[in-house]
Amino acid sequence: MEIKNNEYEGVMKKLSDQLQRSRIGDYIDLMQNPVRMIGLNFLAGIARGFGAAVGFTILGAVLIYFLQRIVILNIPIISGVLAQIAKMIKLNM
Repeated sequence: MEIKNNEYEGVMKKLSDQLQRSRIGDYIDLMQNPVRMIGLNFLAGIARGFGAAVGFTILGAVLIYFLQRIVILNIPIISGVLAQIAKMIKLNM
């Protein structure tokens, strides 16, 4: 019986250590304070939106740069398609 108690205590100690490392207490504190949780989620959403905007801007700039280079190279098929797209954009503006 004493061996089982020692094994049980060892398992409980490991479980306790894992829970402390996972910071479950901090998570419970956060869940009990909804105003703080909403504020943190709001800030995280702003950061995600800003990151997406910056990423899209960089990706768009790189795409436009390469499209300009393709037009300069005057590849017949691709340049013709891009010229038609540019004309359609100008007509709709």
